[in-house]
Amino acid sequence: MSTQQHDAFAALRHRDFTLVTINQFCMAVAILIQEIVVAYSLYKLTHDPLTLGMIGLAEAIPFILLSLWGGYVADKFNRQRVMQICLVLTLPLPLIFSRLFTAHEAGLLSQAQLVWSSYGVIFILGMVQGFYSPASRSLKPFLVPREIYTNAATWTTVAWNAGVVLGPVSAGFLYAAFGLHDTLYLVFILLLLCSAVLVVLKKRTFPTVHHDSILLNLKEGFDFVFKTKIIFWSISLDLVSVLFGGAVALLPIFADDILKVGAEGLGLLRAAPSVGALLMMVVLTRYPPTHHAWRNMLLAVAGFGVFTLVFALSKVMWLSLTALALIGAFDSISVVIRQTILQVFPPENLRGRVAAVNGMFVSSSNELGAFESGVMARLMGTIPSVIFGGSLTMIILALTWWRTRDLLAVDVASAKAHVVKNED
Repeated sequence: MSTQQHDAFAALRHRDFTLVTINQFCMAVAILIQEIVVAYSLYKLTHDPLTLGMIGLAEAIPFILLSLWGGYVADKFNRQRVMQICLVLTLPLPLIFSRLFTAHEAGLLSQAQLVWSSYGVIFILGMVQGFYSPASRSLKPFLVPREIYTNAATWTTVAWNAGVVLGPVSAGFLYAAFGLHDTLYLVFILLLLCSAVLVVLKKRTFPTVHHDSILLNLKEGFDFVFKTKIIFWSISLDLVSVLFGGAVALLPIFADDILKVGAEGLGLLRAAPSVGALLMMVVLTRYPPTHHAWRNMLLAVAGFGVFTLVFALSKVMWLSLTALALIGAFDSISVVIRQTILQVFPPENLRGRVAAVNGMFVSSSNELGAFESGVMARLMGTIPSVIFGGSLTMIILALTWWRTRDLLAVDVASAKAHVVKNED
């Protein structure tokens, strides 16, 4: 066990974990290319920050409504099959986007009809993600031994951030070189590859839930999260920092109106947080952040908030890119810690539902944060809205530190952490 714990590639030596990691990488690239070219195209038409916010809301609403049910389905049925079905449903979406923009260009759809139809397609994507995300998150602990969960969580984050680097950069340059439609066709090909990778996974069985009542099953996931203090506060802290501190949704505005760098610059800006995260992940494969985990998480969120403020005040491209890269680096530390916590603490037959609760409050926070950013940018202006969000993140961080000082003694790294009950 000691050898595995100090082997930076321990998780990747397990075939199915590697295949699922490849799937995650390709999925991240495909979805982000689609997200960026569609959002940029819509903003170029409307020049309205609220359009960018509505894109996030259209994806968040179905995700929040269905995520818990997705967790139940992940625990009740075969997780691998759930992921395969979700990918089949995702495949036609880039082609539908292409047809909608073609119809608008031909005068068959008005601008308003195009925008609302695009929200509808994004809504469908959110529905699918509500089932795909809990199944994917709860599958990974079954692919590697318990003693290398932290290493697996690190590589999972590496794959995601590698995709989040390549996706935005590719999106900007593909959009500039080939246009919207050819870029969307590439997204379709990448989603086909994602589906093919899942087909070759080994068949496996999973622990099943013990109650016949669906509502009781869902309640078990909520109860475990709210009673386990380190899970509750890790989810809460990530939720508020991303909800109020995120500026990613407003990057088309920074690229076009503030920094004046166009589509190629947008790709670089969108990729910068993941470049920082990816570099940090290389470090974390050798030096896991789970020793003194809660202290490290609080420091990471502090760095996230500080450099959000730096980005808001920057007027030059190099400083903006640096700030975004550091935002991504600090965020990746908290992600690895939270993913390890979510793998170590829940029992096997609860992981899908705990992952779903986490998804409701954390994964959806990116989309809700996009909506919040769009609304605040329209009300306050783009730069003041990001300053407001970064400042609020720091205030909430101070409150969280005050309420969770007892968690500083929890040893997540050993996977034998003392469970501190939530008495709030």
